[in-house]
Amino acid sequence: MSGSTEDIKAVTCTIKPPVYLQIGDTKTDAAHSGICVVDVTLPFGKPANIEEITFKNYYTAYVTVRLLRRGPGQEAPAKWCTALRDLPLMDNPHTEGGSQDYYSIHRTQMQVEPDHVVSVRLILRQPSSAWLTFSLEEIKMYPHTEPDSEKEVSDWLSDLTLVDQHPDLEGLPDPQTVSSSIQQMWALTEVMQTNQTTASIGRFDVDGCYDINLLSLT
Repeated sequence: MSGSTEDIKAVTCTIKPPVYLQIGDTKTDAAHSGICVVDVTLPFGKPANIEEITFKNYYTAYVTVRLLRRGPGQEAPAKWCTALRDLPLMDNPHTEGGSQDYYSIHRTQMQVEPDHVVSVRLILRQPSSAWLTFSLEEIKMYPHTEPDSEKEVSDWLSDLTLVDQHPDLEGLPDPQTVSSSIQQMWALTEVMQTNQTTASIGRFDVDGCYDINLLSLT
């Protein structure tokens, strides 16, 4: 059985005795046809969404799963459909391999969604005459449950790897030193703009007079 159903309680259901199909007159000929039918019914008015069907094999070579499903509207009649056909349970019908193993059939293996199910019919086949009888034992069905979205998000967040918020600054100047220098340059610029004079400075005048040494005599 898969780990997904370990903590889930099996669905309450009624497993009817197996019915073996006979060949010829059942009173005079007791030969089996190699086909057996096991019906599993759920409580009336309580259809189930099936996640998994588990069982122990007893010399069954193949199993077919049919579902009686009711539509979303309760007034709609239930219809039979085949969810899985001739799943092999034994390596070879004439040998012991797999004859008493445990098996599980998950909803992902089925051809239709096993939802709104009111009854399950298991059709067993054993073409070999080597075994006097065959059946399935310990049949259980587990309900399908939707995942808790909040728990899913929590699990997702817990699985995240925290990324270092500080990038690798090796080989670069200290950010604090650079910031301090920029602030000093900004303050100096402000002081210079405040003290800047609007007076025009001539090319050769000094204190409003001309320096004769600066004049070019040509």
